[in-house]
Amino acid sequence: MSDVPFGFGLPDRDPERRDQSGSGAGNDPFGLGALFGGAGGAGAGTPEELLAKMPLFAELQKLMTWSGGPVNWDLARQGAISSLAAGSQPTSDAERAAVADALRLADLWLDQVTELPSGVDRPLAWSRVEWVEQTLPAWSTLIDPLAERVVGAMTSALPAEAAAMAGPLAGIMGRMGGMMFGAQVGQALGRLSGEVLTSSEIGIPLAPAGAGVLLPQNVAEFAAGLDRPADEVRLFLALREAASQRLFVHVPWLRQQLHDAVHAYARGIHVDREAIERGLNEAMSSMGGIDPTNPEGIQALLGSGLLEPEETPEQQAALRRLETLLALVEGWVDSVVAQAAGDRLPGHGALAETMRRRRASGGPAEQTFATLVGLELRPRRLRDAATVWGAMAQRHGNAERDRLWSHPDLLPTSDDLDEPLDFVARQGADDELRALTADDAEKKPTDEDDSRDDDPR
Repeated sequence: MSDVPFGFGLPDRDPERRDQSGSGAGNDPFGLGALFGGAGGAGAGTPEELLAKMPLFAELQKLMTWSGGPVNWDLARQGAISSLAAGSQPTSDAERAAVADALRLADLWLDQVTELPSGVDRPLAWSRVEWVEQTLPAWSTLIDPLAERVVGAMTSALPAEAAAMAGPLAGIMGRMGGMMFGAQVGQALGRLSGEVLTSSEIGIPLAPAGAGVLLPQNVAEFAAGLDRPADEVRLFLALREAASQRLFVHVPWLRQQLHDAVHAYARGIHVDREAIERGLNEAMSSMGGIDPTNPEGIQALLGSGLLEPEETPEQQAALRRLETLLALVEGWVDSVVAQAAGDRLPGHGALAETMRRRRASGGPAEQTFATLVGLELRPRRLRDAATVWGAMAQRHGNAERDRLWSHPDLLPTSDDLDEPLDFVARQGADDELRALTADDAEKKPTDEDDSRDDDPR
């Protein structure tokens, strides 16, 4: 997962996986080594090396004067598209027509299994370049608060004495933060654009509201490795995309709740200044001081984990909320697509299993949130969520299943997903209690009725 270098997440929490990855990302979780030629930029090298590889970035002065926020999105866009120059194919009229037909049929099937109306008012077929360009606004909303907190935490954490000895380190971090993150985000988006199949596959829709999107080039490559007809694979993915759009369009608070969980994590990013002071003293003693003109020495300091933020209980709670919401969305999509496909799509079972394996091995959603906030989406959590939605539909009907999306307080919590069938059983008990309460209210005489009984007339 560290191959997608957003550069904001904590290192892999599993030491064995971290050791096996061989990427070095665990020692430089925020990618700061990229400033000094380290591995944190996943091969990006120094800014000068990055510019040399990408002729479009020759105007270094323009890049360094970016003032549009903590991430240089112009650089991110150019970097992503430059990495795709030879690998993105434009969509044909036939591909656009096939995607439109698949999304229309998917909506017809979904109408029969959910009361949430269609969320697609325009079907679109995007190339990889179009995916990069069209999704940048959504990425900016998601990533900017994280990047801002990372740069702020790192810049403010250095003690005054250490900052003086380290020379221009703090200034470099501030001035080049936008460029560094822009380069890393560009690389990440370039890689993701070759993997995503729909606009909602990362767990949050990235397309403008009302757009249902498939990427025909990626869909074709995905289908090529499966023993199913291409049009069947396209329809299966269209069902998933159309189901996701229904949920996000007609549950207006859902997208914001997901963003809030990410941003709650970002607000907790800080660095223990006292721990840095102790670590710097130890580092300077062992290294004989820090030479600000020696990039290797500064890189070694950054790679030591000294500036790695500590995860707070509030951040852990935010990650649990985020994982639960993502699992509930994915589980609901799995459940309604299974209902809609039914016997109509012969290969549904095999295709659904392929998607589960794809997620378990690190699909686009897993890559995105692992690198942004260090969240490892657990396959078991996704299965538990799918169990909740499937059991709700079977026991209480589709309308009651979908009613849980009417308010965030009605959704299962992380603890509820630990025992999904118990949660479903409680919903039945709650329904009976509400029915009894309603009956009692109807039978109870009102004040007006009492006054009429007392009226001598």
